[in-house]
Amino acid sequence: MGISGIWQWVIVLIIILLIFGTKHLRSLGSDLGSAIKGFRKGVADGDKEAKAADAPVEKAAEEEKQDGGKADG
Repeated sequence: MGISGIWQWVIVLIIILLIFGTKHLRSLGSDLGSAIKGFRKGVADGDKEAKAADAPVEKAAEEEKQDGGKADG
């Protein structure tokens, strides 16, 4: 059986605070926050790179449509 009651969670949190202390938990929280920000920034940068890589392909396809799909020669 798992921990399900509110009082059981409160006791667990108090024990964690006693073991680690508030200063360590605060630094752990800020480290976690900066890691999440870094992850989101990396995902956003990856999306920008993917769109930039797709732009020449889309431009070539658009030019081919305008030419009517005729081959040179």
